[in-house]
Amino acid sequence: MDKFEYYRNLKELKKLKREKLLRNARSDFFSYCQLMVPDFYKSDRQYLKKLCYEFEDFMDSDDDILVLNVPPRHGKSLTAGRFVEWKLGNNPKLRVATGSYNEDMATDFSKEVRDTIAEERVTDDQVVYNDIFPRAKLKHGTSAAKRWALQGSKLSYLATSPGGSGTGKGFDFMIIDDVIKGIKEALNEVELQKHWDWFTKQMLSRVESGGKIAVIMTRWHSKDLAGHIIDEMPAMGYKIRTVIMQALIDEKTETMLCSSVLSYKDYKKKCAAMGIDIASANYQQVPIDQKGRLYLDGFNEYEQSDLPEIIHTYAYTDTADEGDDKHAMYIFGQTLDNKAYILDILYTVEDQGITRDKTVEKLYKNEVNTAWFESNNGGTGYARSVSDKLKEKYRTNQTVIKWFHQSKNKKARIITNAPWIMENVFFPKGWKHRWPELYEDLMSYQKQGKNKHDDAPDGLTGIAEICANKLRASTQSKKQKYKQVKRMF
Repeated sequence: MDKFEYYRNLKELKKLKREKLLRNARSDFFSYCQLMVPDFYKSDRQYLKKLCYEFEDFMDSDDDILVLNVPPRHGKSLTAGRFVEWKLGNNPKLRVATGSYNEDMATDFSKEVRDTIAEERVTDDQVVYNDIFPRAKLKHGTSAAKRWALQGSKLSYLATSPGGSGTGKGFDFMIIDDVIKGIKEALNEVELQKHWDWFTKQMLSRVESGGKIAVIMTRWHSKDLAGHIIDEMPAMGYKIRTVIMQALIDEKTETMLCSSVLSYKDYKKKCAAMGIDIASANYQQVPIDQKGRLYLDGFNEYEQSDLPEIIHTYAYTDTADEGDDKHAMYIFGQTLDNKAYILDILYTVEDQGITRDKTVEKLYKNEVNTAWFESNNGGTGYARSVSDKLKEKYRTNQTVIKWFHQSKNKKARIITNAPWIMENVFFPKGWKHRWPELYEDLMSYQKQGKNKHDDAPDGLTGIAEICANKLRASTQSKKQKYKQVKRMF
């Protein structure tokens, strides 16, 4: 074999090897990622193989939504971008939308995909997108960063955000990538509700029949977009696929998801700098409100057959006075050893005209001895109305009605009394199904940050204050009562 023939054969081998790589990249997503970004998609990074498989298999399955929770810097957004490229290469008529916490972030995502498709070869050995997918070419005159099309399509890609322009367009594949921009927003339930409203009322209707949605985000809060999807959408008929990857696999052996991306030593540094709550959300996919919940360990429960002897039956009521405040009334029995057993509850957003009648009925039915009402914001008039209605409807004075003015800081009271409550208050078995809204508001209440509702923990705190004899009737002090009793004798 002469020198010329040797180099010709070598060139032919390189050509065959190149064609094989291109062929594999067209048919296998991970192979495509390895060819385009070889320094990151290394063969020994098994979690990236799994990530690529989940994307590919999701599109071929009957699942509707993929919820992907992966630690920072581990390639979740990078892989999502490569997946859009790969899918458009195999199907140039595919219509894709991405949404992020602001339109700039979503546009950057769009621009990266667009620039990869438009890239031209500089050297002969270089592999560019057009070598793998020669059919997928940008349409002239439609290459704006946040909205562009491939040849043969009117719209291939749109970048948007909550408050952005997603209305009026239909998509086959939608990617929602990190709609929460930081810790402040993650702890604001009002903002989290806006994300859910944007997703369900704007973006969801834009997905064509049979279309797919991928939601990629850090699990900041149990009521973030991923939390809403996981908790609520199966009941709506959607099939959800959840992929969760934690940075730390095993604390004892210091095993990480990928030590070349994030080592155990660096992970511990980040935990020390961020704080365990934020680090757990970012790297372990544990919502921050799970760590920051006030009633983290839940509540004691009792079976009806094991209810101990009750020495006094109380009711504590915090009436709803404005907006979306809730009427919270706890009826409980106090035992000789000063434990509180919840017997009944009224927890509702109904107006005072309706709650008054329900309150009266529950006080009578449960044979309440003493009923305390917060007198703030019209509570005094409400308590008097309940007293009058009891006498009018049931002709009874079995319940002593008392009211008081609450001047102490609400959140401080709630947090201070929480340990006693978790130790000494008992709910009936199955209470979470009997009073689901109450359960939700209690179990999601945060020690820090802004809470959407605090009526449930505020009313529960009243139980602790009654048992500790901290309440004083507004109408008459103990000293005045003592003088009255003394005059009687």
